[in-house]
Amino acid sequence: MKGIIGSIKEKWYIWLVGALFMLQLSVILIFRDGGYIQIHDNLDLFMAHYEMIKRNHAFFSHGVTMPMLHGINRDLLGSEFLLYNFLYIILPNWVAYYAGYIIKIAVGFLGFILLAKEIYGQKYNDIRPITIVLAAAYGMIPVFPTYGIAFTSVPIIVWLLVRLYKEEAFKKRLILYLGVFCYPLLSYFSYHGFFILCYMVCAFIILWIKDRKFPKTMFASLCILSAGYMLWEYRLFNAMLFDDTVTIRTTMDHGHVSVSQALKAACEEFFRTSFHSQDNHVYFTFWIVVAGIIITNVIYIKKKQPGRILKDPLNLIFLWMIFNCLIFGFYQNEGFRTLVERLVPKLTGFEFARTAYFNTLLWLVELHILLGRLYESKGQNRKILANITAAVAVCVVMFVPAVYNDFFYTCYNYAYRILKSAPTSTVNYREFYSKDLFEYIVDDMDYDSQWSAAYGLHPAILQYNGIATVDGYLGMYPQTYKEKWQKVIEPAMAGSPSLKAYFDGWGARVSLYSGSDENTYAPLRVMELNDNRLVVDLDELKSLDCKYIFSRIEFSNADEIGIKLLKTYSGHNSPYTIYVYDVEP
Repeated sequence: MKGIIGSIKEKWYIWLVGALFMLQLSVILIFRDGGYIQIHDNLDLFMAHYEMIKRNHAFFSHGVTMPMLHGINRDLLGSEFLLYNFLYIILPNWVAYYAGYIIKIAVGFLGFILLAKEIYGQKYNDIRPITIVLAAAYGMIPVFPTYGIAFTSVPIIVWLLVRLYKEEAFKKRLILYLGVFCYPLLSYFSYHGFFILCYMVCAFIILWIKDRKFPKTMFASLCILSAGYMLWEYRLFNAMLFDDTVTIRTTMDHGHVSVSQALKAACEEFFRTSFHSQDNHVYFTFWIVVAGIIITNVIYIKKKQPGRILKDPLNLIFLWMIFNCLIFGFYQNEGFRTLVERLVPKLTGFEFARTAYFNTLLWLVELHILLGRLYESKGQNRKILANITAAVAVCVVMFVPAVYNDFFYTCYNYAYRILKSAPTSTVNYREFYSKDLFEYIVDDMDYDSQWSAAYGLHPAILQYNGIATVDGYLGMYPQTYKEKWQKVIEPAMAGSPSLKAYFDGWGARVSLYSGSDENTYAPLRVMELNDNRLVVDLDELKSLDCKYIFSRIEFSNADEIGIKLLKTYSGHNSPYTIYVYDVEP
């Protein structure tokens, strides 16, 4: 017993991180596809796309049309070579999702440790406890799942570049260059790759000035990494550079805020990161870092060493984070955005505000620097303080609710079920797609690839279950189809000003909308609307060869507009009641 207690005291960080990892893994293994996985920009988007691609054996296909949005190019659905995407080729959908979740944590954890070892060198062993704990925190940050590995792999490319900068042996450099070339398999160009290359250009200039010689390794890395992105994401680059089709990206409304409003948006992003990278730093890490920076700079001033302020990496990284947030805010300013798009026309519609995503790493890097300095200072109490701070930081990441914190919401929803003897209003993975119910519907209808639409549910549910849709959710598709869909939903838009502004200004969610400004695709256990009419230009919908509407709502005006209720389906452990309508009876 004394041995165990001694081990816990000495290796507390291993026990803590191991316990947190095992807790996450236990929840996955216990609940599996019954887990409460985030639906927004997740189950309603990429998960359904992957299943649709798999059903149509199109992961490696070319020149094929996918059964959504009345037929779209396979190239618009992502490369088969990205590690996360590849998981869906070899594994069942929900297993692939959790495999990606685990790999995301592992990549972030190992990458953070590798980078810390490289930066600190022989001093690393002295700060190992806080490094391992903060590495776990970084790996577990609940970021956008489909690009989770891309988020947490950032330390790996930095580690490769630092190693290349230091390495003098040519053969060892070749191995590192190979790593740089293959890095895009973990990353994603639109979310991180473009910005990594931009940061590398800045580093190239800085190193040239600092070392007073041409930085060959950085230049070579720039070329090699660019080539890697173009090869592994060839579908994306083909669509961006060689396809002249005008897409909805060119007409999206990215904001028209004033300069003061842009600054306000930047400040809000600085405090609370956008939901795709919600690290919850404002609850703890932010205050520790800000306090540490203030104390550090006050000490420099008291010691009459003001020159060290702008040389301290703590301050430089802090300025970098501010810059990232300013880009995020000013991206919404039309003048600034137009200037960038005129300088680089191919960036029209590109979201270069994603610089803020890098702050999820930088906040923890700042915290690591501060806690490392506490470790280096004299006094056991300071080490204990650093240990407690790191432990609190990792617990905040894991246990505080955030948009993509599947662990938290799975635990919460099942705890609610037990305590209240009733389910929550949200649905889990299995219930959301209701595979058993839709398999029965498809068999009972003798469904044979007819074009269909959804109402009262996400089109992704139909796509996941092998039903071809004229609607769907996609961030880049031809502008001509958006204009066609605007005609389909025009009657509903008259009574739905917010939905009209939403679709006209963005357009990624192609759905049949309510005629009374109600959300008709909220993934709720019980769907209740005040207006049960289907308000649509039926002739325009028919012109898209739409045969069926799968609805959670029994339309009150079906006879009036001339559509026929074929059958009502429910059961099969699904929370849905599905009304199937024939558009052309």
